[in-house]
Amino acid sequence: MTCVPRTSVVRSLKVNIVGFGSAVFVGDLVDFSPVNYVFAVQREIPVFYGDEGQLSAYPIYSAPLPKARQEPAVQMDVTNTSPVICAGDVRVIAISSASMVQLGSVRSIRAVARVKNIRQLLRGLPPK
Repeated sequence: MTCVPRTSVVRSLKVNIVGFGSAVFVGDLVDFSPVNYVFAVQREIPVFYGDEGQLSAYPIYSAPLPKARQEPAVQMDVTNTSPVICAGDVRVIAISSASMVQLGSVRSIRAVARVKNIRQLLRGLPPK
């Protein structure tokens, strides 16, 4: 299927926060491949050791990514009555961790976000 390019018209776009490994695109894009690895340690008492953060110690960072299912080809006939796609006001609170907001088209996306959160809390003590 061949696609005829269309123009996206948006009255306004407001994005409050664009976080780690993320982007806002206005216009057409061929490929988007953000990668975001996060290793976060939260402790009730802030003690840090010099040997922390070895990603190789956690299988989540080296496990193979699942492959997308290949869906059977679909025969389509699309008639766009207007060469313009119109939107009003687009408001986004936040995007983060290998994600995107886009006004336009994209051919392919392969996004990866691997996050390991470790919480080390004291037990038996009342919260502060």
